[in-house]
Amino acid sequence: MKRPFGQHFLFDPNILNKIVDCSGVTGKDTVVEIGPGLGRLTGILSERAKKVIAIEFDKRLIERLTDELAERKNVEIVQADALKFPYENIKGRFKVVANIPYYITTPIIFKLLEYKEKMPSMTLLIQKEVAKRITASHGSKDYGVLSITTQLYTEPLIKFTVSRKAFSPPPKVDSAVVHFTVSQKNRYGIKDEKLFLNVVRTAFSQRRKTILNSLKKFKGIKDALDKAGIDPKLRPEVLSIEDFARLSDNIKEVEPQ
Repeated sequence: MKRPFGQHFLFDPNILNKIVDCSGVTGKDTVVEIGPGLGRLTGILSERAKKVIAIEFDKRLIERLTDELAERKNVEIVQADALKFPYENIKGRFKVVANIPYYITTPIIFKLLEYKEKMPSMTLLIQKEVAKRITASHGSKDYGVLSITTQLYTEPLIKFTVSRKAFSPPPKVDSAVVHFTVSQKNRYGIKDEKLFLNVVRTAFSQRRKTILNSLKKFKGIKDALDKAGIDPKLRPEVLSIEDFARLSDNIKEVEPQ
């Protein structure tokens, strides 16, 4: 059975239990699951959590989920688009544990991070290549805007990988489970986050250029690099998040176009 919404079903109970183990869910926790599919992970979560809110987009699966989980009184099944769901209405804090449909991986992570004050952690099964980009450090070929913007508020860690053969139907790529410890404030003491993200996106939009040339639109960039102690001849992927933080804190404004 293949869903039209990009999700592949995972049935192996050992892997499903391992995902829940990585999440650190306890009997005190409310858990949000996105894309419960056939409810295999939902059932395991319900045995360990205080409450499970399962958000399913596919109307055809709602009835089946409701039947499968009828006796699980701590499971709430919601038919909704996870990208539009009002997470602010959830009472108290919540952890997220999910096998994310591939096509919404990046947007759902950023959507969830809008609620970082309510969410201490996310444990997500995602494409292995995206997991590598999210967890990459400076100097790596996988390091870029996604690495920096995710690590601004989280500490992501790849817990284990999952072969494509474990899914039905099998996807074309392997997957990985990533646990994100979420911080309520940015982890680098950045003064102006909007400017910081503008600097990062601009730098990586021209990643083959030197940092000086890629950031020419910013006023006083030469002086800012000097004050931040950054060699203007370096390329963006060599700069750590701390480097970008120091640099953005020393940049005054964008040059008028």
